Amino acid sequence: MQAVDIPIHDIKPLIEIQEYSFYYFLALVGFGIIVLLLLAYFLYSYVKNKNKYNIRKEHLQLLTALDISDTKQAAYDVTLYGATFMQDSQNHQKSYETLVEALEEYKYKKNVKAFDTQRQNLIESYIGMLNV
Repeated sequence: MQAVDIPIHDIKPLIEIQEYSFYYFLALVGFGIIVLLLLAYFLYSYVKNKNKYNIRKEHLQLLTALDISDTKQAAYDVTLYGATFMQDSQNHQKSYETLVEALEEYKYKKNVKAFDTQRQNLIESYIGMLNV
């Protein structure tokens, strides 16, 4: 039996419909991957910065736990650790410079006497103005 090719006049021929749902799906997947990568990056940077060593905090702890009875070592420690906070403001810089000048006579000598009250007050006021 042969198929008879009879033209049908009531039915319109098939037309191509533009379908974009696949492209929408690909865009959604790409956007989701970008969001996940950004989230992973921010999580990584948060964890990395959370455990980051803070030298200012460490130096402030060393200054607050300073042993004033050992005057020579205390003079060196205040000079060394206090320099970390020197650039915070003009007031910090002037106080630090005044403190270093006051402690100069306690360095570079074999035997030194104990701090007088003025120098102790300078050290305590400088440590008291520091913040992390």
